Amino acid sequence: MAEHDVPVITRANTYGDQTEQSGDCVRKSGVSPQHTPATKIWFGQVSNEPGHRSPPHHHEEAETGGYVLRGHGRIYYGKDYKEYMDLYEGDFVFVPPFMPHVEVNMSTTEELVWLTCRTPDNLVKNLEDVPDEQLEGYRRS
Repeated sequence: MAEHDVPVITRANTYGDQTEQSGDCVRKSGVSPQHTPATKIWFGQVSNEPGHRSPPHHHEEAETGGYVLRGHGRIYYGKDYKEYMDLYEGDFVFVPPFMPHVEVNMSTTEELVWLTCRTPDNLVKNLEDVPDEQLEGYRRS
């Protein structure tokens, strides 16, 4: 074991905010190259205020896993973002590399919070936005 091989703790009030973002979907890292010795993983907390959403985006070559801590989320994808899947507390989701999608908080009163893990890093490529009306069932708070 090398002398520098020790655990690194990111305390709750020190989550990293030097990470790529997409609109109202706020990402804060707990384990990432931005503030730990990690080189092949980004692991953090993502939150959407009530009624907020991300613009369309994808995560380049990164594989993404998510876990809903609380709230009701929806991921729109496919042609013109006409397809979607709902996520609830305790659900996991895998988002393939380069898949355009929109992340939405379906509640207009409660925050959506999830954990997200990506390899190799939190890569975000924002795409041209779409009007809210194009996203079936979505409404802002």
